[in-house]
Amino acid sequence: MCTVTLEYNQHNALARRKLAALLATGLFFQKQVQQENTADEAAKVHREEMKAFLAHSKQSISKTIARYL
Repeated sequence: MCTVTLEYNQHNALARRKLAALLATGLFFQKQVQQENTADEAAKVHREEMKAFLAHSKQSISKTIARYL
């Protein structure tokens, strides 16, 4: 099973009608998702993103530095 995430303007009547029609086909259903991130989880995600950013930065600058050594 796959998950599709939709973002839409909840004040747009056309968007609400299209979403209702899509759900009315019975092919799709809504799934309730908890989006509570604790401070620890947010910090962990931030650390992982920073590690990935730094690793990419080091890799991309290494070729430039190697030219001048």
